[in-house]
Amino acid sequence: MEKVGVMGAGSLGTALAQTISENVEEVYLHLRREKIKDAINETGYNSEYYPNTKLKDNIIATTDLNDLKDCTIIFLAIPSSAFRASLESLKGLVRDEVILVTTAKGIEYPSLKTMGKIIEEYFNDNYVALSGPNFASEIVLNLATVSNIASKNRENCKRVKSILATPQFKVKIIDDVIGLEICGVVKNINAIANGICEGMNINENARFAVLTKGFDDTKNILRKIGGQESTAGEYCGFGDLVMTSTSLESRNHTLGMLYGQRLIVDEKASGIVFEGKNSIMAIKNICDKNNIESVTVNFVYDVIVRQIKPTIAFNSLWEKIE
Repeated sequence: MEKVGVMGAGSLGTALAQTISENVEEVYLHLRREKIKDAINETGYNSEYYPNTKLKDNIIATTDLNDLKDCTIIFLAIPSSAFRASLESLKGLVRDEVILVTTAKGIEYPSLKTMGKIIEEYFNDNYVALSGPNFASEIVLNLATVSNIASKNRENCKRVKSILATPQFKVKIIDDVIGLEICGVVKNINAIANGICEGMNINENARFAVLTKGFDDTKNILRKIGGQESTAGEYCGFGDLVMTSTSLESRNHTLGMLYGQRLIVDEKASGIVFEGKNSIMAIKNICDKNNIESVTVNFVYDVIVRQIKPTIAFNSLWEKIE
């Protein structure tokens, strides 16, 4: 019997556990808080994230990392800010041949390492990366969804697909690991850019011109850093970029809107601001190091990091659009 673990019982981790439970006998959902663990095991509900959605009976919540030690596949559904610490806790505990699946769409700053590169520090390069236009709130309801996965080890991709794919949750394997991971970060920049424009009440002609320019910049970034330009056209690229740039459910789009409206944001109380700023500074650094000119990255960097007035930053952006 294949034993599968999910580390992180937030919105995405819980939703993935719900999907995986259709294909395996038991899913171990690891979390930190005893109260939530007890609630899931006793009532079948993760009341903090999905109070109205009953979880499958074969999802076992645990706060004990030892319950993951015999897992053959572990999904890392944890934020990028907690990624390194989580890998340190797993190192030496789980099997050497365990397949780790990263779902975090982030990049470590200032190291500029993707989550996969951090995994390589502690394990090996056979990890699988998952990314797509996916809202966890729809996955947990078993609504139609598609995601990409990629790995240097194609057999690992096939194994992950076999325990993740369902009639409603489609999984497409691609061969570009770095492109898939970078798309997951750059799309956040584009989402913030379009949120800023919306917050400023920029007209729709201009907003969708900025979105198009952001897609073009994404292809250029992938090409310059060793990814495949075609990945920008995959679900993890174009699909995720459009979804997070236009949906009101997107936290990065909302972050951009707040800055576009010049509202005061409590950065200490908002984890998304912290994550968003790190992604912006990391991608800006990557662009500078690789001599990549991205007007959308510069626009977001000017507004969020340099705190330039949005109208001034937009005028600078618009001058460079043709």
